[in-house]
Amino acid sequence: MSTLTPKQELEHLAAEIARHDVAYHQNDAPEITDAEYDALRRRYDALRAQYPDIVIAGDVRDKVGAAPARGFKKVKHSKPMLSLNNAFTLDDVIDFRKRLSNFLKDESFIFEDSDTNFVAELKIDGASLNLDYVNGELVRAATRGDGIEGEDVTENAKQIPSIPQRLTGHDYPAAISVRGEVCITKDDFIKLNEQQAKTGLAAFANPRNAAAGSLRQLDPQVTKSRPLQFIAYGLVDDTTYKKQYPEDAFSNVKSGIFAIEVAKWNSENSILQNLKKWGFNVVPHRLCATNNDLQSYYNEYSLRRAFLEYDIDGVVLKLNALEWQQRLGFVGRAPRWAIAWKFPAEQAETVVKDIIIQVGRTGALTPVAELNPINVGGVLVSRATLHNEDEIARKHVRIGDAVVIQRAGDVIPQIVRVITERRPAHSQPFTFPTTCPACDNPAVRDDDMAVRRCTGGMACPAQAVERLIHFVSKGAFDIDGMGEKIIQELWAEKIIQTPADIFTLSSRQAAKAFDLTARDGWGQKSVDNLFAAIAARREIAFDRFIYALGIRQVGEQTARLLARHYEMPDQLLSRLEQAAAGDAPAIAELTNIDQIGDSTAQDIARFFANAANRQMIADLRRYVSITPLPKASGSSPISGKTVVFTGSLEKMSRAEAKSRAESLGAKVASSVSKKTDFVILGADAGSKAKAAAELGVKTLSEDEWLELVVSRES
Repeated sequence: MSTLTPKQELEHLAAEIARHDVAYHQNDAPEITDAEYDALRRRYDALRAQYPDIVIAGDVRDKVGAAPARGFKKVKHSKPMLSLNNAFTLDDVIDFRKRLSNFLKDESFIFEDSDTNFVAELKIDGASLNLDYVNGELVRAATRGDGIEGEDVTENAKQIPSIPQRLTGHDYPAAISVRGEVCITKDDFIKLNEQQAKTGLAAFANPRNAAAGSLRQLDPQVTKSRPLQFIAYGLVDDTTYKKQYPEDAFSNVKSGIFAIEVAKWNSENSILQNLKKWGFNVVPHRLCATNNDLQSYYNEYSLRRAFLEYDIDGVVLKLNALEWQQRLGFVGRAPRWAIAWKFPAEQAETVVKDIIIQVGRTGALTPVAELNPINVGGVLVSRATLHNEDEIARKHVRIGDAVVIQRAGDVIPQIVRVITERRPAHSQPFTFPTTCPACDNPAVRDDDMAVRRCTGGMACPAQAVERLIHFVSKGAFDIDGMGEKIIQELWAEKIIQTPADIFTLSSRQAAKAFDLTARDGWGQKSVDNLFAAIAARREIAFDRFIYALGIRQVGEQTARLLARHYEMPDQLLSRLEQAAAGDAPAIAELTNIDQIGDSTAQDIARFFANAANRQMIADLRRYVSITPLPKASGSSPISGKTVVFTGSLEKMSRAEAKSRAESLGAKVASSVSKKTDFVILGADAGSKAKAAAELGVKTLSEDEWLELVVSRES
């Protein structure tokens, strides 16, 4: 730059800044780091201050003085946007139908000639979007995000022609959330990439990536220029806005789905028909009943897949009757009443360059195959999991082997088989290590376990880092901008060693303990965004907090069970510390929580027996406010009560009874104690009925139990 005049240098800097704004904000493909961008801005501002009278073309001072902040405001969905469980064969679908039958105690679901209707619809491979309408007007649009929270992309959604800004007709409820996929047709995708090439920009990998990137542009005009379409597939009542309107605006019915007229809302198919009437393009679908119907629909679109306008990766099967959907409810983050029947995964051949061992947060040693990079289904794959040492032995995988790989469920790369006829002459079987590659401590395998684990605990650097990575992950604290690479770097430099250290970063930066803005690839923008993301997580839901601790065998579902049972953090900590110390009543209380078995209870108690873990929690609570789970809405005679089911129920399955109790705010236990409020007696109640009588616990017949439930739901 030293040979340029001030005017020439200003013009050059302005052009570079404008180009990088387009690359980042419009094309979702930054070419330089934040620090490098900040340096351009600082030099430009300094020259402007020194030569205020120089006039140049393309002056960037009027562009807010700096590039817009990255990302979008986060919003909470009125109802979670859940994922679907997968099926890959007709047998999987038949098992799904059997689960429905067992839950509802209705054998018609499993008969080959059943007239039980399902809606079979195409599973369009796009970017999920939630649209909130109040009195027919679009008021908010949000991406799926983690299913609980998404990003507010309302202004961008308004640029998509197939999203109605006002619903047609008049017979719609006062507040609804419409759900669907934002996608790009195959032909439009080709044209879009041709345009990218003409302007010197990188091509998109596939239509889904193009749709997702286009939806998340900070400039809505860029979104408008992209050939996006919206295809609706579902509807829920919007509880965020619903409370603003009188109850009779919704005409609640038994199914739990609102209605203007009950007849319009008795099925999934009727929802799709109403969405179409209100101005939406709806997902292609068909009513099916028998297994032959379902298989025929699947086969038809498996063959037509390559010729369809959009990319699809399977079909979705939804139970048609909304009343049954309501009874079935959800398990974890997936509905019991729907399943995604995925098409066979695309496969490719490549070579295993190496087998490395990764150490997880619980000490598990997981072998990973490093591969010659290969494109599989539009994604460049360079690694594949080998699960454990038994899997390596079963598939006879060796370094140097030619292998067939696929993305299981079109997501997780895995090795399908070894092409043994192409094996190198001098290859050797892989020897699994018996010491941890990260800390050299012994790695042991219990007789009844498939996994070998490092015994180093938190002294193992790999476990320490993985635990921090888990802490900031989506289901846990979900801190934007704090990914795996950043955690690894800050841990190696001893800037972050424990979860609590994350919440002191800003104060330590202010005290000049370190300077994150001076790091390679960082800048003031990056640091400010990170600190804002951390500040947004100083309040967290109780179940997320528990999950974030990284307790072995405690996933998101078990974390919710613990949060629901113990209700408050102090109570959980007190009782679990007592359980860890061997207190028999506290141990019994833990194991009595429905779905928590002895093995999981032992791992939970072992975690709280560790003084370092207890100190970690105490340190965290100095900086984080924990919010208890919301109680069941409305009044319920069993809200907050502990119930136990025993014997054979005749009018509903045990699983449905438990699910219904939990939806009304009850705690379901597996055995009777003095803290039990109700024992529901089915046929052949046995020892639990006797225990209830001895302890003076109130018992209810199945009919009495149903009367309580019906009185609440009607």
